[in-house]
Amino acid sequence: MDRSQELGQTPVGKLLLKYFLPAIIGVLANTLYNIVDRIYIGRGVGALALSGLSVTFPIMIIAMAFGMLVGMGAASLVSIRLGQQNKPEAEKILGNAFTLLIIISLGITVLGLIFRDTILSMFGAGPDTLGYAKQYITIILWGNIFQGLGFGMNNMIRAEGNAKVAMYTMLIGAVANSLLDPLFIFVFHMGVAGAAVATVISMAITSSWVLLHFTGNKSGLRLKTANLRLEKKIVLGIFAIGMAPFAMQLAGSVINALFNIQLIKYGGDLAVGAMGIINSVAMMVVFCVIAINMASQPIIGFNYGAKNFGRVKRTLKLALMAGTAITVSGWLAVEIFPQAIISLFNTSDPRLAEIGVRGIRILLFMFPVVGFQVVGSNFFQAIGKAKISMFLNMLRQVIVLIPMVLILPPLLGIDGVWLSGPLADLTAASITAVMILREVKKLNQKSVA
Repeated sequence: MDRSQELGQTPVGKLLLKYFLPAIIGVLANTLYNIVDRIYIGRGVGALALSGLSVTFPIMIIAMAFGMLVGMGAASLVSIRLGQQNKPEAEKILGNAFTLLIIISLGITVLGLIFRDTILSMFGAGPDTLGYAKQYITIILWGNIFQGLGFGMNNMIRAEGNAKVAMYTMLIGAVANSLLDPLFIFVFHMGVAGAAVATVISMAITSSWVLLHFTGNKSGLRLKTANLRLEKKIVLGIFAIGMAPFAMQLAGSVINALFNIQLIKYGGDLAVGAMGIINSVAMMVVFCVIAINMASQPIIGFNYGAKNFGRVKRTLKLALMAGTAITVSGWLAVEIFPQAIISLFNTSDPRLAEIGVRGIRILLFMFPVVGFQVVGSNFFQAIGKAKISMFLNMLRQVIVLIPMVLILPPLLGIDGVWLSGPLADLTAASITAVMILREVKKLNQKSVA
């Protein structure tokens, strides 16, 4: 059975599990990029270095946002075109995505290096942390093209139904980073710069692997020179669908910077370091939910394009259940074992541990509903309804969260920063539930028609 038949005929539960297992391995490996850096820097360099690294996180989110804009937008279109049995158009989308990723990645490098100091100060770098932040982000920016190509193009590997290869992409880079980090930090004594060099080398390995896949014989889609020339219609289509995850990531960067500013004001540099730890933990759990999205996206996109609406609804139901189960498990872990989780990153500063334990319990209090919200917003992206997907993502990241981060801290101090998260999560999940019910009703009507 070829991949097109598999996406349209294999039982949904079995198919979702088949795609989820390599996706979860891949995304968990991918989270090691940031988590391993934070663990080694926190233990090998110190708490202030960890805070400096946390300041760079919004910039890295912005770079990743552009990768998602092109990669996930193109992946959704590729899945739909394959469902329509239009392979030549799918390969055109692949080629245009490759060109866009190169142009955008180089643009981020140039602009990032020009405005580096201004951006870092704006995102919360203080006198004690600016030096660490500059060392790290300068090297990361020089290697940004590798992240753009590796992360962006890997979405197309998954869209063609090649889940195992997509898993290997992330696994190879994460393993390389885990091995190189201690080498550059402890053996070569390069500190924060060593962690950045290890990350860039790992991203270069990842992007090389992806390009070999699309130029070799094992891919269902081929990267062809004739398709590298940008076509306005394809570019606009990629941007239209990719705008939702792009907006979510970009908003995440703004929120992260705003959190840093408020945390410095009401808790100091160590509070920023604590937020970096909490972000790493939350990211690991949310990335597990994103693995559900990665598994469900080609199934939903293909069957929506093929008008198999029953399979679309079945996939959505299973994805929502799985996403919720993951975030409930993550919530239980942070509520029961907060001290042990924080101590993984730093054991030398009791004040950092104190801030981190209280912060993680409050900020992630409504974590159980986050899985539902993330899967629900991804569903609309997978069926090509980018505006709805963008609204649901912006609702959680911007419309509710930004006012809360600005209003609550003057009233409640640092606890106000932490409380803004659960309020936004609950509001976004409630509205997402209403939108999903409306869309399922439409799918039922289409099935009858």
